[in-house]
Amino acid sequence: MTSVEEKKRMARRLVGSGRGFAEAYGFRVTNNPASLFQVLYLSILLRRARDFRRAITTAQALRDMGWESPARLARSLHEARSRVLREGCCPRNPDEVASILGDLALGLVERYRGDLRRLRVEARYDPGQERRLLKELAGVDDGVVDLFFRDVQALWREVAPVADQHALTAARRLGLGRSATELAELAGSGESEKLAWLVGALARVDLENSYGEFAQPVRA
Repeated sequence: MTSVEEKKRMARRLVGSGRGFAEAYGFRVTNNPASLFQVLYLSILLRRARDFRRAITTAQALRDMGWESPARLARSLHEARSRVLREGCCPRNPDEVASILGDLALGLVERYRGDLRRLRVEARYDPGQERRLLKELAGVDDGVVDLFFRDVQALWREVAPVADQHALTAARRLGLGRSATELAELAGSGESEKLAWLVGALARVDLENSYGEFAQPVRA
């Protein structure tokens, strides 16, 4: 049985290994429209991908094309988006995903002036309403919302605690807990930023299969 102190010690190591999931792969998580949008379309690509590395590479390619904001992506041509997605090895029909991302960007521009913070205000900072409004956007389902909340809980503190399935799998195997609530206790009460870093690090451990860097996995 892992003691509380051992759990806290491992949690500190995980938090010290990087700043969450998106930031570890070059996507800054800040409370500005472009940053929030990039985390959202990264979440969509991760949700649809069989290989998380390809999803990240594709999201980086979209950003490198200058499509870092909803307005810019909405102005892009479908053919151009499809080409970038295909070159980035985007699975499951690049043309379909190109249409989804175009509709996502256009919907954000038309309804929220390209600013997800306006969605948050419309939801009155209620996590359930935020989830509902996000799911009205093209390509967004509960799984995408979980991935988006995983990172932005550092900023949108009302949604915490959130842990996606990869993070929970790693937490269980490392003996840290079985729920987002247990991980929040390890991160510290009210420390949604540290929780986001911890959850993101755990998700990376599971996706990269890097358990050996931290401890011998604990069997369920």
